[in-house]
Amino acid sequence: MNIKTKFQLSFMMFLEFFIWGGWFVTLGIYLPNTLGANGSETALAYSSQSWGAIIAPFIIGLIADRYFNAERILGVLHLVGAFLMYQMASADDIAVFVPYVFGYMIAYMPTLALVNSVSFNQMKDPSKEFAFIRVFGTIGWIIAGLIFISLIFQWDSPESIANGALRNTFLMTAIASAILGIFSFTLPKTPPKVDKREKVSVSEILGLDALKLLKDRNYLIFFIASVLICIPLGFYYQHAGQYLGEIGASVNVLGSDVGPAGMMTIGQISEVLFMLLLPFFFKKFGFKKTILVGMIAWLVRYLLFAYGNTGELIFMLIIGIALHGICYDFFFVSGQIYTDTKAGEKYKSAAQGLITLATYGVGMLIGFWVAGQIVDTYELSENTHDWVSVWRFPAIFAFGVGILFALLFKNEKVEYKS
Repeated sequence: MNIKTKFQLSFMMFLEFFIWGGWFVTLGIYLPNTLGANGSETALAYSSQSWGAIIAPFIIGLIADRYFNAERILGVLHLVGAFLMYQMASADDIAVFVPYVFGYMIAYMPTLALVNSVSFNQMKDPSKEFAFIRVFGTIGWIIAGLIFISLIFQWDSPESIANGALRNTFLMTAIASAILGIFSFTLPKTPPKVDKREKVSVSEILGLDALKLLKDRNYLIFFIASVLICIPLGFYYQHAGQYLGEIGASVNVLGSDVGPAGMMTIGQISEVLFMLLLPFFFKKFGFKKTILVGMIAWLVRYLLFAYGNTGELIFMLIIGIALHGICYDFFFVSGQIYTDTKAGEKYKSAAQGLITLATYGVGMLIGFWVAGQIVDTYELSENTHDWVSVWRFPAIFAFGVGILFALLFKNEKVEYKS
């Protein structure tokens, strides 16, 4: 791969995740404070991610893989996304906002697969080359939250939140989306991989051909646990930013106060670090123990959230956010490896599609809804909540899922495949 192509793919990844990190993290702060949304309405907005994940395979399987170059569809979807993001910034009511965020996520979620397709098409050995390109996505997410939102513009400070300044995050994202939309048409050509005359079934698109894997008792237990663990995951994605904003959490970095958006990027930094440790842990302790450590991390994280505060115990919140690397890598990445091992060559793609649909689609959809209901239950007054009680629920739930998995899943040898 030449230097020009590396730059193109790296810049594409940077913008792809700069866009996502530029608004999704602070959405939970923006909706209740600027649009007056309650927990259920916030859950409805966040559930757009899950519906986007469910619909995305149809866009990829029926259109991108059969009729048009991937880079062109990527460009069109991001230009549409730029318009919808601008409309989200202009919405003054949650009822107006929700249709736009649904439309946006239906356009955005397929681009996650498209950027991978464009990248892989230019690589001779993706196992060695992809990590270098993908890391720019994580850098983009961190720069959006830490550098732009928290340090430069300070849109997530208590004063800015009260003044509705977080609305600017949508404008920033709209500009980035427009840039990526235009830039996508300059990317290396990635033609369709499937003959448009070839018939394709809904079961193939959704990965339902891999359902036969559920006949394996161990995989069935893992599959159910994966869906259930997404319920506490929904609390983190949907309400961690809101929680930090509500209690006025911040940390001082180089003489400047970093608010919720910047603090949450600790999770992305952690994700990169623990991804490097995963091969060692996986090989030394095996699949079951690795998964259980991930589940325990969920429990510990929410207990730290419940009893941490902005005073002397602020370090507890920072540790809770930093545990994201273990929570995500040790469970979800290990699960993808396990799925790959169990599926074999014939059902490899179908199995990954199925587990993604089950977790980010169905599991997260349930998780967002449950989290919204719990937050509404423990509302004390407008924009204040009994967060100790809120965070106890996902902690107890994660503990229960871990116990069930530990008791029912039988040890088996799984080879680590990076």
